Amino acid sequence: MQEMTATENQLDQVAEAILKAYPEERVFGFYGEMGAGKTTLIKAICRALGVHDVTSSPTFAIINEYWTDGGEPLYHFDFYRIDEPADASRVGFEEYLYSGHYCFIEWTEKVEEILQGDFIPITIERVDDDRRRFLF
Repeated sequence: MQEMTATENQLDQVAEAILKAYPEERVFGFYGEMGAGKTTLIKAICRALGVHDVTSSPTFAIINEYWTDGGEPLYHFDFYRIDEPADASRVGFEEYLYSGHYCFIEWTEKVEEILQGDFIPITIERVDDDRRRFLF
């Protein structure tokens, strides 16, 4: 497990470190309190992967799809508003998981039973107003 402490201006470095640490992995689960920076870190990872689309939290849509420069899709999930794992299944979550493409999941704790431990957990902790600790 790695640990980094960074400001928002250093998130590109955190994103690169995560991708370098797990070059073969495609499913990442993000943990952290509301406002910890889950969406902001996912935006940085998307940039590192060559996504030029506008990235935002799919809080109401549950899933956003983005495309890399290489024409590969990646999927960003936000399960804050679901009540039970079956709600994720109804949007075809498992199909995305096994697609072989990147999947970034906010509020992972709500779908852990579907994931069955088959993902890389990334925890974000607030250090102070400007800095976050990233565990991966």
